[in-house]
Amino acid sequence: MMDPELMRDPISVYGAAREECPVVRLAAPGFGGIYAVTRHQDVKTAMGDPRLAMTASSWNQRIPDDVRPYLLTMSHMDGPDHVRLRRLVMRGFNGRKAVALRPYTERVTAELLDELPARAENGVVDLLKHYTQPLPTAVVGQIMGIPEDRRPQWREYVTAIGMGGLSYDEALRAAIVAAKEAIEYRRDNPGDDLISDLLRLRAEDEDALSETELVTMVWHTIFAGQDNLANLIANAITGLLSHPDQLAKLRADMSLLPGALDELMRWRPPLLLTAIRYATEDFDLLGTPIAKGDSVVGAIASANHDPRVFPDPEKLDITRAVGTAQYGFGHGPHYCIGASVAQMEAEIAISALITRFPDLALTVPAADLPRLPNPGSWHLTSLPVTL
Repeated sequence: MMDPELMRDPISVYGAAREECPVVRLAAPGFGGIYAVTRHQDVKTAMGDPRLAMTASSWNQRIPDDVRPYLLTMSHMDGPDHVRLRRLVMRGFNGRKAVALRPYTERVTAELLDELPARAENGVVDLLKHYTQPLPTAVVGQIMGIPEDRRPQWREYVTAIGMGGLSYDEALRAAIVAAKEAIEYRRDNPGDDLISDLLRLRAEDEDALSETELVTMVWHTIFAGQDNLANLIANAITGLLSHPDQLAKLRADMSLLPGALDELMRWRPPLLLTAIRYATEDFDLLGTPIAKGDSVVGAIASANHDPRVFPDPEKLDITRAVGTAQYGFGHGPHYCIGASVAQMEAEIAISALITRFPDLALTVPAADLPRLPNPGSWHLTSLPVTL
C-alpha cells in the first residue's frame, strides 16, 4: 500500500486490481495483510455480511491504556450497542436537523467568503485552510453545543492527527479532555444541542448511556464531522475547477447540485477504503478463503469506478444518475450518520463559492495538488486558488 504509484494514483491502481480479481491482498505496514473487496456489488454484499464485524481492533492496538477506554466508538462496533448509540446520535444529524441548521450554515458560509480576499497571500488563497475546513468545524460545533471560542481547538486536534504537530496519542488525549470539559460546561449551561440532549437522557436513565460512552461519542462525533466533510467539499471544488464544462453546466442550472455532489463524491471520495472489518469465522469470500481474525475492507476507490455499474467511470459527469450507488457515505448499518447534514453543508459551500467568485481558478493543475501520503484517503493538504 506504500507503493509510490498507488500513492500517486490510487484510483487507477485499485481499479486495475479490480479487473484482476474481486478480492485482493493489500500489504499494509502496521496491520499485516488486509483483504480488499474491489467490485461494486461485491463491496455491498461483503460490507453487509455479519461474518465481517467491526470491533475495537479496528483501532491501532498500540494506543496507551489511559486513552483506550474512549476508543470504542459506535463506528467500531456492531449489534445492539451500535444500534443503541446510533439512535442517540441521530438526534443531532437527521434530515430535520439539516433543515434547521441551514440558516446557520448559510451565515457562516457567507462570513467565510467575506473574509477570503483578505486571506490571500500574493493573490493566492488556500481554500482548504480558510474555507472547507472551518465550515464543518463550525457546524458540528453548533450541533454538539461546543462554545464558539472553543471550536478552533477541535480543528487543531484533527489537523494534528492528520498532518503532524501533536502526536497521535497527544491529540487524542487532548480531544478526550476537551470532550469532558464540553460535557461539564453543558451540565452547567444546558442548551438546544446534542450534548445537552444526551445529558438529559442520562439524568432520566443512566443505563441508556454510560459516562465513558458519552465522552467517546462527543470527541468522535466532532472528529467525524470535520475532516472527511472538509475534504469532500475540497475534492468537489477541485473536480469542478478542473472540468470547466461541468462547472459551467452547474452554474447555468443550480438545480443540478444534489446530483452533481453525488457524482463528485463518486469520482473522488475522501475515503478510498472502508474501515477494517474482522472475520468472526472461517469462510469463503468470493473464492478467497478467509480465516477467523482476518481483516477485510471494501475498496471504495475501485467500487465507485466499477464500469459494471458506471459507464465510462473515469469521466466526471454531473448529470450522471448516481444516487445511493456510490459508497462515499458508506453502506449498510454503518452508513454515515451525518450524511444529510454533510450534503446540506456541501451544497451550500459549493453553490455560494462558485456564485460569489465567477473567476475562481486553481493555481496549479489538479494532479499537482498536495495530498496526505495515505493510500486509504484522498485528503488534500492545501487547495490554492485565485479568486
